[in-house]
Order: sequence, then structure tokens, then C-alpha cells
Amino acid sequence: MNLALPILVPVLPALGAAAGLATGRRHPGLARPLAVLPVAVSAVLALATALQLGTGATLDAATRLAPTGGPEISLALHLDGFSSLISVLVGLVATCVQVYSTAYLKDDPRYPSYAALVSLFTAAMFLVVYSGDLIVLLVGWEVMGICSYFLIGHHWETADARSASLKAFLVTKLGDVPFLFGLFLLGADAGTFRITEVLHTASTGGLQHPTLIALLLLAGVAGKSAQFPLHTWLPDAMAGPTPVSALIHAATMVAAGIYLVARLLPVFLLSSAALLVLAVMAAVTMVGSALCALAQDDLKRVLAYSTVGQLGYMAGALASGDRQAAVFHLVSHGAFKALLFLTAGVVIHAAHTNSISAMSRIEGLRHRVPDAYWTMGIALVALVGLPPFAGFFSKESVLTAAEHAAHGEALTGHLGPATAVPAAAGWTVLVAGLLTALLTAAYAARLWLVAFHAKPVAAPAGAPYSPEIDEADPAHAEPAAMRWPLWVLAVPTMGFGLLGLRSDWLPRLLDGESLRPGFETAVLGTGTALAGLLIGWAAWRTVNARAAAQPVRVPPQAGPPAAETLTAPAAPAAADPGRLLLGPLYGPAQHGFGVDRLYSALFVRPTAAAARLVRFLDRAVVETYVRGAGAAPGWLGRAVRFAQTGNAQGYLNALLAGAVLLAVLVAVGS
Repeated sequence: MNLALPILVPVLPALGAAAGLATGRRHPGLARPLAVLPVAVSAVLALATALQLGTGATLDAATRLAPTGGPEISLALHLDGFSSLISVLVGLVATCVQVYSTAYLKDDPRYPSYAALVSLFTAAMFLVVYSGDLIVLLVGWEVMGICSYFLIGHHWETADARSASLKAFLVTKLGDVPFLFGLFLLGADAGTFRITEVLHTASTGGLQHPTLIALLLLAGVAGKSAQFPLHTWLPDAMAGPTPVSALIHAATMVAAGIYLVARLLPVFLLSSAALLVLAVMAAVTMVGSALCALAQDDLKRVLAYSTVGQLGYMAGALASGDRQAAVFHLVSHGAFKALLFLTAGVVIHAAHTNSISAMSRIEGLRHRVPDAYWTMGIALVALVGLPPFAGFFSKESVLTAAEHAAHGEALTGHLGPATAVPAAAGWTVLVAGLLTALLTAAYAARLWLVAFHAKPVAAPAGAPYSPEIDEADPAHAEPAAMRWPLWVLAVPTMGFGLLGLRSDWLPRLLDGESLRPGFETAVLGTGTALAGLLIGWAAWRTVNARAAAQPVRVPPQAGPPAAETLTAPAAPAAADPGRLLLGPLYGPAQHGFGVDRLYSALFVRPTAAAARLVRFLDRAVVETYVRGAGAAPGWLGRAVRFAQTGNAQGYLNALLAGAVLLAVLVAVGS
């Protein structure tokens, strides 16, 4: 293979980002071609690289960057089926996002910098995927972190965007600190940062601290991939533009942590404790995020919590020892979650609000956005995991992996013995995965029915209405650049699972093990999803019947954009099917079960109090000493100045008095 192809994949978006930042203000007309073309070409090159590499093949190339006196740092390239598959996903999603953004942010004065940052974000993820050296991978890892900070805070004039970007940066950095120590310890134990050599050392039992290394790395994964307890930044990151959410959630930042564990899974298989911690972390994340999604009114926050839960599925597959299932679900989820966010952007564009209950008050919304209506339906079915959509096959592969691990037959393949995975990890993931499938179907049904199929019912004043800062004009239909990416992403959402497993080319591309779901697990998972849909539909019917039976005065409408045609508002908070389903858990789930408040009480407030104490000590104590040290010579100088009168007679008198005093002292002393 010509090495120029994989090298150009991350280089072209980076060059496009540099060119966009350099020319954005002077030549804004170049911003769009500089945003779309390099990323699109990189996507094509990523596909060409994958096709040339083929199935079951690997490619390694490296050159030493710098001597360190210890493990060397190399500019290394490592290509295999995993990197090929994920790079194609990154290229596809990034291209769709860039094309979509040309219309979504067409009148945004900061579009050139936005597009350049998206390109740099994409280049960083390509670097993570293709890197064969852990330190070079760390560079891409951190570049994604700083890009996410700027992109989430794109609307920096709003307090929500500023706080969300800062929160995302700080929470992910909190995980990155132990992650960095984990990488250094792994390199020290293995004697190298080259991934292939690290894995060889792990397979031969050469690592001295596998549990400590795995736990330190998991801290960074929890931050980057939004797993409990460092998941809180992702729902708040919805303050950024909707296309950014699609990129972060589908193919870049949150996928990086899962990819890293999949790449280094032989290291994790050396520690049953680390796998059990990962399983518990995944289980809590899955169930908790699904409950939170069922209580959210903001469309994007529903999808954000959905992402957190689906990442939990991937982490659960890794805890069960099956990285094939994890990457399969990563790619499948990347397609339908990007589709969900882009369709959400079209719906928000038409409704000019993020609020699901406010959307339910807009008459005929689904007829105004037919493309988004149907493609969102496709993506939600894939999210629920119904056949024959991609989400069904990938979700069932995760549950099958958990089932095998629960029976002591983990699908670790050639990476390690099946007994390396504790059965408790398999049972934990399996039970949590089935419960999450039920909740996922329920909140997907709630979203679909409330947003598009609610009947006009009177509501009290103060019904939710939360307009998003959206540069698109809701009075006009969505341009083609916002519609055709939806259908492009709908194709893998519908067909990726069937195409990948029908001829078994996907397993051959990865580790060679079967990805076909087990019959019992497939029946159980599908039955659970169908039960969740029926429960969601029944709850929606019930709350609407109750609301219709209660006559309420219809208040006059004020404030919504003129482009909206509002009927009597429907689905207020009291008529939310999520409230009926969750009961007393609704309030806590709506606020993320108080995790943010807990962190505020345990960390934020004490840190702020310590900062105020340091400020007081600095100003009241340290500065007092500094000012005193500066003032003392002045005081001494002023005291001495009184003696300097310029009168010679006074000087002689003082000299005579001093001489007499000395004589007296000498006489007395003798």
C-alpha cells in the first residue's frame, strides 16, 4: 500500500483548518470549500485505504521522533480492520456535518472559525485512530479536547454556552490527568509506547502493574466517553450548535475512549478487577442515563443522555471481553446518532425551539419537515434496536457477548483466555443492558409521539418554551444541504448490520469471531424493546386522555416567532408520559439524580471557598507584609529627615551632648 494515502487522511483536514483560520476573515467566501473539500477527500481516502488494506491484514510503519532516554516516541502508523472501519465512519459523519453546517450556520459571522475547528477536530480523531504510538495518540486526544471547548462555546455570548464549554473542558481534564499517568506507567512497564509492542508485552505477561494501569486509563476513558461518574459534561454540551453535537456524539470525542480500550483490551484482560469496575461503570451509566432521558424536555438533551447510555453498551461489551461487539455498536451508533442529531437540527430549525412539549403545540410539524420526520423515525427504530436495522444487530451482539461472559465463555478470541473475564461482569452488563433496552424504547416512543403526534390539549400558562440560538430562518424550508445528509446517513442506519453480517465480511475485518446474535438473546432483547415501545405508547395515550378530560383555560400566546402556528398547547409537564412512567423518580431524573449538585457540594464549593481564603490571605496578610516592607524605609527616612535641619550650631550641640553622654557612661562603667 502507498503510505501517502493513510498519511493524507489526517493531514488534509488539518491543512484545511489552518487555511480556513488564515483566510476566514479576509476571504469568507473560501470558508465553505475549505471546510467541505479537505474533509470529503479525507473520507474518500479513508475508504480507499480500507479497501486496499482488505480484511485480516495489518500495516505498521514508524519513524523515531525523538530520543527520550527511556521509551522512544515514534511517529507510528498502525492500520487494521478496526482503524479502517472507524476511519470510514469518521470521514462519513464529518463530511455530512460540514455540508450540513454550510446551511445551518449560513449567516453566522463566526462560521469560518467554526468550520476550521470542525476540520481540526476531525483531523485529531483520524490521528487517534491511525496512530501506532501512545504519545502521538495522546496528542490527538488532547487536540479533540481543546476543539470541543471552542465548539461547545461557539455561542460564547450566552452564559449556558460559556459554562458548558468550561465544564466539558474541566471534567474531561479531570480524567485526563490519571490517564496521562496510566500511559506513562504502561510505557515504562512495556519499555515502549508503540502499541503493537505494548500488546505483545501484555500477551506475554510482561506488565508489572496491569490493574493500576487499567484503572488509571479508565479514568480518562470515563471523562472522554462520558461514563459515570464523569458523564455530567455531555448533556450540558448541547449548548453548542447542533451539527457539533452530531460530530462529538457520533464519530469523534466520545468514541475515542471506547476505541482506546478496544485497542488496548489485552492489557485490560490482565486485570479482572478493572473489568469488573468497567462493567459496573457501564451498568450504572446505561440505566441512569436512560432514566434521565425519559425525563428530559429538551430534544437535544434526550439525545445526549441516549448517547451516554449507548456508550455504556460499548463499555459493557469491552467489560465482557468482546471488542468486536463494542466496535460494531460504535460504528452502528455513530451512523444513527449522527442522523438523530442532524434531524433534530432540522426540527429545531422548523419549530425554533428545543422543547419537545413546545413542539407538540405546533400544528402539522411533521408535515413541515417530512425528510426529518421519516429519517428520525428510522434512526429511532435503530436506537431502539428492532430488526433489520443496524442498531438491532450491534445491540444484540453486545448482549450476546455479555451472556457468554456470564457463563464463563467470554468471546475474547485470541486476545486472552475466556476465564479472564469475571462472570459477575457479564451478568452485570446483561441485566443492565436488558433494562436499558426497555427504557430506551420507552423514551424513544415518548420523543416521537410527543413531538410529532400530540393532539391539541389546553395547558396552563408557562408551558415550556425554550428557543435555541439558531442562525437558520424558521420561515423558510430547509435547504438541500440540510436534507440530503439525512438520507446519506439513513443508508448505513438501515443496512450496515445486514450487509456486515450477511456475508460475514465484518467479522473477518475485525477479529474473525462471529457477530451473529444468539437466538435466545435476540428474542429477549427484541421482546424487551417492543415492551418498552408499548409501555411508552400506553403512557402517552393515558396522559393525553387525562389532559383532555380536564378543562383548562387557554391563556393567550405571546413571544413565539411569527413563523410558528401554535394551537392550544399540548403535552405540558403534567401530561408528560415520562412523569407517569417514572413517578417519584421523575424529578431526580430530570436533574440528573443530583450528581451535579453533589459534585458542587463536594468539590466546587470547597474549591471556591479555598480560593476565597487564599485571596483573603494574599490581600490581607501577604500584601500587608509587602506593603509594610516597602513603607518601613520611608518611615525611617522621614524620621531621620527631622534631624537634618542644616543648622551647624544644632549639629555641634548634638555632637557635644553625645560626647558628654559617652563620657558619663564611661565614668559610670569604670
